[in-house]
Amino acid sequence: MRNYICLVLFILAIPKGFSQLQLSKFEEIDSLQKVEKRKIIVFIHTDWCKYCHAMRDKTFKNPTVIKEINEQFYFVDFDAEETRKIVFNNHNFVFKPNGSNSGIHELAIELGTINNQINYPVLCVLNEKSEIVFQHNSYLNAKQLIKILESIK
Repeated sequence: MRNYICLVLFILAIPKGFSQLQLSKFEEIDSLQKVEKRKIIVFIHTDWCKYCHAMRDKTFKNPTVIKEINEQFYFVDFDAEETRKIVFNNHNFVFKPNGSNSGIHELAIELGTINNQINYPVLCVLNEKSEIVFQHNSYLNAKQLIKILESIK
């Protein structure tokens, strides 16, 4: 019985989301690039986007996707409604409120805008110099994402 309780507590302690992907923060990218040059995948999402949740719960839990990303890229999970100031690529980016309880982060706009609009989820790939080399703004299943990753490595 004691082993069962320990197992249940262990399972409950595992965070939801990208439990097997190695996550990076924007603030860490410069240091990581000094150790090993890699492209950066930025997954831009919101809490209210059902397609964002589907990618998190299905696409990013695919073992092949996890392996490919962890071995070849740095991965940043970024909430477009993040309110903290972020310093990235020698620039300061801040949250821009557009109502009483809503707004968007400048960095989400910078990396996620395609054809003058932002639609979630957004997959943005940056090269080793933090320049945008790929953007996609809709749901991707694992097979589609693997194909994209293979083409941009």
